Amino acid sequence: MFYSVYATENFGTETSGLSNSDKFKIKRIFNQLKENPYVGNQIKYKFFREKRLKEKRIYYLIYEKLSCVLVVAFGGKKTQQKTINEIIKLFPEFSKHAKKLIDN
Repeated sequence: MFYSVYATENFGTETSGLSNSDKFKIKRIFNQLKENPYVGNQIKYKFFREKRLKEKRIYYLIYEKLSCVLVVAFGGKKTQQKTINEIIKLFPEFSKHAKKLIDN
């Protein structure tokens, strides 16, 4: 089963200043997530994960019923806990956003 991979606008903004090399690595990670979204490290919940890119982390949510992955944030170690807490707080909004993406 293949998953659709989507990124939030926030993720796009956070990664816009990266080098072309890092952007290429992110594309490879997205392709990896299409085949197996569970490759990253689990954060508190089975569906909430992170994948490392050098010293940074890509945070994403897996929606099995929708067969999609929503990449929601990108950040470093210093802001890791704050980012995780914010994502957990926004779970309902991210779920609605994922459903809208699939419906369109």
